[in-house]
Amino acid sequence: MQIEILGTESLGVRGLSCVVTTKDRKIVIDPGIALGYSRYGLLPHPLQVAVGETVRQKILKTLEDATDVVFSHLHGDHVPLVDANPYQMPAEKVAAVCHARAQRFWVKGTRGLSQHMSQRLESLRVALDDALANAEGQTDGLMSFSLPVPHGQRGERFGMVMMTRVVDGAEVFVHASDIQLLDDEAVSGIIAWQPTVVLASGPPLYLPSLSKRQRKTALRNAVRLAHKVDTLILDHHLLRSEGGRRWLDKIAATTGNRVICAADFMGQRRTMLEAWRQRLYAEMPVPKGWHAAYARGEVDTGAYREVPYPEDFESLTAK
Repeated sequence: MQIEILGTESLGVRGLSCVVTTKDRKIVIDPGIALGYSRYGLLPHPLQVAVGETVRQKILKTLEDATDVVFSHLHGDHVPLVDANPYQMPAEKVAAVCHARAQRFWVKGTRGLSQHMSQRLESLRVALDDALANAEGQTDGLMSFSLPVPHGQRGERFGMVMMTRVVDGAEVFVHASDIQLLDDEAVSGIIAWQPTVVLASGPPLYLPSLSKRQRKTALRNAVRLAHKVDTLILDHHLLRSEGGRRWLDKIAATTGNRVICAADFMGQRRTMLEAWRQRLYAEMPVPKGWHAAYARGEVDTGAYREVPYPEDFESLTAK
């Protein structure tokens, strides 16, 4: 089994996309991407936009010969969109590469979908020319899918997600999407699958609304998983802040087990651009009107592709 993480917060974008390759199948999970549209009152820095372009092209290239495509849920950083903003994945581009090959789509069902998400599902069915049937609870050879589990804490307004399990010999990979480690039952479900590698969203520590009780729950569940899994990869919501990076490293040091982020797993430098947006603007000022011009196709990111990171970012990437 080969696992490649394509895009997530420690790799410079929002999302949790990956590809799992076995002898007979190439499984792309959550081929979406986003950049926080406004954070600290700032639009994505052009350096973020440049990284986003690179990740988007990597996902599209990977989809060209995929056998299976999984949508864990329908949020805009996990799926292509018919109405994508300039920093997301357009559904028509995914349709163009997927129609060249008979990929099979595996999609979370309608349980817990808001009216808006239901409309998004219908628009994707049209754009991708596929029924996008409910995959929850199904098994197909080496792949299996969970019943719905909470997107974060049970009962909150963010709905449900579907987890994916891929078995290849003695290796078992679980993509746990946006569970955020906030639901004990979801974590118990992962453990019951006996994974060797887990990729999941950690808790959104950057949100003031995350309660002390929720933080304790996430910590307890991270430690539970760390003791049951050979490699625990926590990223996404967790690494939208420097506090999340410190939390991750503390769990690794406390448990003595392999608890890492996606960049660590891929052997790359941690590039937490969402967390660094204010500093990016301070170190690399953005010309007035740049984003509107970019949306109109009047400017590109060429000037930002070879820009070195400010030296003081180097301390942030140290483990």
